[in-house]
Amino acid sequence: MSDSVSVDPVRYLSTRDDAPTPATASFEEVLLAGLAHDGGLYVPVEVPRFTRDEIAAMSGLSYAELATRVVARFAGSHLGTVPLAPLLAETYAGFGHPAVAPLKQLESGLWLMELFHGPTLAFKDYALQLVGRLFEALLQQRGERVTIVGATSGDTGSAAIEACRDRDAVDIFILYPNGRTSEVQRRQMTTVDASNVHAIAIDGTFDDCQDLVKAMFADATFRDGFNLSAVNSINWARILAQIVYYFAAGVALGAPHRPVAFSVPTGNFGNVYAAHIARRTGLPVAQLVVGTNRNDILARFLATGKMTIGTVEPSLSPSMDIQVSSNFERLLFELMDRDGAAVAGAMRDFRASGTLPVSPAQWHAAQRLFTGHRVDDAATRATIAATWRDSGELLDPHSAVAVAAARAVTRDRNVPMVALACAHPAKFPEAVEAATGQHPPLPASLADLMTRRERITVLPNQLAAVQRFVADHARPIPAGRLRPAPGSLANTSEEIGHNQSAAVSSRRVGDAA
Repeated sequence: MSDSVSVDPVRYLSTRDDAPTPATASFEEVLLAGLAHDGGLYVPVEVPRFTRDEIAAMSGLSYAELATRVVARFAGSHLGTVPLAPLLAETYAGFGHPAVAPLKQLESGLWLMELFHGPTLAFKDYALQLVGRLFEALLQQRGERVTIVGATSGDTGSAAIEACRDRDAVDIFILYPNGRTSEVQRRQMTTVDASNVHAIAIDGTFDDCQDLVKAMFADATFRDGFNLSAVNSINWARILAQIVYYFAAGVALGAPHRPVAFSVPTGNFGNVYAAHIARRTGLPVAQLVVGTNRNDILARFLATGKMTIGTVEPSLSPSMDIQVSSNFERLLFELMDRDGAAVAGAMRDFRASGTLPVSPAQWHAAQRLFTGHRVDDAATRATIAATWRDSGELLDPHSAVAVAAARAVTRDRNVPMVALACAHPAKFPEAVEAATGQHPPLPASLADLMTRRERITVLPNQLAAVQRFVADHARPIPAGRLRPAPGSLANTSEEIGHNQSAAVSSRRVGDAA
């Protein structure tokens, strides 16, 4: 299809909708809402398909042109009255490589896709630079303002802040685990001098941050009073934008006439789930490898059929230090035959017991879709060292997990395997230098990052404390400008497991040098 051809708009539903006739929402509603009011995640009612001829016609397109075709199939060719094509062209024009997501061959049959050429040097830029523009375009049309709250294990936060900084219609609050990100990751959040940006260090883990965000969304009064929205991977728009680079790699390597495989370093399951959706739309994906670090709940599930929450352990790849993979709920919805009531019950049981109830049939179905592999810190260091020695390529620890998993799993050697390089090595210089003796420099645009002034707020792992901070710092929502929320207004905060009446106990850490 050409970029200008309109398609029937895709409708979306919640993974937890238990009504006989589930409520559906438009792409614009899903974009602004982020999380469904019943606590579920939005997924397409029907996943659209590309024909082989349509995929073949993507060959030779620029990244922005290809993105226009993929995004339009899910979102329509216009966002309200704004055409998507020029918006996508603007999104990727400033990336630091003409191919946007270039491929490099590491060895026979193994390729590296570099996803760190955006402004914050991580794969999250590929989605969030688009999502920020989508928010701005839609909110300007509607005369609305939103309060974005999100959780990050490292890279989402800086990418979201960079996408939303200085936007008049957005206040953004990003929660990150105090002391559990790299210094570069932290500084990319805490040195941004914009009045609408608030980076909050939580005394806890990423899973704690994620739970606090979900709890704020589950509190209907708070959510609607501040017009909450989300830009992390619970927002379908994030998943949609990530589908694009799988098509870009697949077409470059011969799709649809040749299958391709991907190895994805995975913590929250969003990135590899985007690859799964690319496969469902018609991209010939022969294998999806889920690479985990020592926090291996996903690899353990694929190996044993048991998904049990363990203790989050710090690792060389902190963005993957996660035990509760939020986006797995989207796959669970498929595994449970799109039964929203069953998914809601399973997620309640997961929170109550720490073990997700999955049947043997559902486990085997997941095994047919994904291959899991655990890569510990020793293997991560060895992969960084070996790849530098053999190819001259420096890998950050997350990218090394992808490469190590790709090399370790059983695969068809006639199918090209693409390992995702999800962060620039300069974001984790200590780990890279320890493995290779090479200190990766920051690009010129971030060369002064380590001397910029930080603004740090530290809060306890208490919902009331975080809500008080948001209430004190978010700009008022204009009267009469609240969004009508798609779906039910059920308050599901009891699923989150937090005490919403906890006493506020926050401390402000002044501007740090």
